[in-house]
Amino acid sequence: MKLGRKPRPLSALQLAAQTGNPALREAVEQSQKLLHRKALMAALASATPVPGLDMAVDAALLSRLIPQISNYFGLSDEQIARLTPAKRAKVQNTVNMLGGVLVGKLITKDVIMRGAKALGMRLTVQQASKYVPIAGQAVSAALGYATLRYLGEQHLRDCVRVAHEAGIVLPVVYAPALDQDPR
Repeated sequence: MKLGRKPRPLSALQLAAQTGNPALREAVEQSQKLLHRKALMAALASATPVPGLDMAVDAALLSRLIPQISNYFGLSDEQIARLTPAKRAKVQNTVNMLGGVLVGKLITKDVIMRGAKALGMRLTVQQASKYVPIAGQAVSAALGYATLRYLGEQHLRDCVRVAHEAGIVLPVVYAPALDQDPR
């Protein structure tokens, strides 16, 4: 490791493996498949030469993706609302302690756009690259994919930590109705 560089954070899959919980690992694997599909859709939208379209598509994708991922971990706002008051309080305390920003929250496009602004430079480069024919669109598509993957992976890590620390019993079915959305 070079001096001055922070070590890379563990991936969601590595975190799940450390817990020794096979259901948690399965939830991560299913979520990563979903994340990959949505990131490919973001890449396609980013490759279009229409400035701003990709940001709207990213916001729409993320506003659906975050609750879908949370659902795999028993951490959607509806699932948390069904917990006993003591368990719900434990989840909220864990979220506050670990900083799971989007866990158990109602996801709106405004919340997504605030999160995306944290990646400001990447998004600026992505928008600017649209004006360079062909190569610029390839760069924009790669950045669109990477941005959605980054935000999704960050949420996945939060879900793994919260579900593990709060002792959430994961849903038995790993293909929730939310995942059936073909878009």
